[in-house]
Amino acid sequence: MSSSDRSVKFNHAVIVGLAAGLLGGLFGVGGGLIMVPGLVSIAGMDRRRAHGTSLAATLPIASATVITYLSHGNVDWAVALFLAIGAIVGAIVGTALLQVIPKNALVVIFVITVLATATQLVIGTDSEGRVDLTISLALLLIVVGVLTGTLAGLLGIGGGVIMVPAMVVLLGMPPVVAKGTSAAVIVPTAIMGTIRNRKTANVDIRVAAVVGGFGAASAIVGGTISDRLSDQVSNIMFAALLLFVAITQLLSLRSKPVAKHPEPALPVSD
Repeated sequence: MSSSDRSVKFNHAVIVGLAAGLLGGLFGVGGGLIMVPGLVSIAGMDRRRAHGTSLAATLPIASATVITYLSHGNVDWAVALFLAIGAIVGAIVGTALLQVIPKNALVVIFVITVLATATQLVIGTDSEGRVDLTISLALLLIVVGVLTGTLAGLLGIGGGVIMVPAMVVLLGMPPVVAKGTSAAVIVPTAIMGTIRNRKTANVDIRVAAVVGGFGAASAIVGGTISDRLSDQVSNIMFAALLLFVAITQLLSLRSKPVAKHPEPALPVSD
């Protein structure tokens, strides 16, 4: 490990990576929900550096996840393309609005939306299989992508927890295909974010390599398990993840800022 993160022990990085990879493989998310708090609390890394390192580690984890889902035919590349277009635009919008929109109000709206989505997942949705892309559907996907990128930039919420339920609820896509498609969108996001973070020295590549390497291995396990889950069980598990995210966001409202002028937000990898 680098001298700037001497407290990040190898075994700590391995534990964080294995946990994050399993989460990413199971749910088609980047794993930042586990990596960032893990690197901060377990490994003792600075939070800003933890965000950048988490994003870099997301690349091998998301790549392994995509390969696993793809091997089972569970990635819709056309849907991923339009979501990615919207997400890139949304990330720019989210960064611009970061100092304009009151965070507390946005968090409340987000939590209400997430809880409603989780309820819908538990109740059940009709899976229609692969969707036939039309102009209107492509525009809808871009809008979902914009919302995903915007919320990611404003709240530090990874795209997977937004994209997967959106594809399941709005498009009637099978959960396993939605997860694989979400992971495919995360890959280019991780690449661009890591390039940016390296320029600002907000990433430890050595730590990211350990976390991402072990995370990639467990992501394969998670993706294989996900392929064998029924739609109902998969939806219930993802609803539980959404509930966890909603709780963490509500708890964030109670935290007090440590500085008058917050630092610019980093790209996220959840």
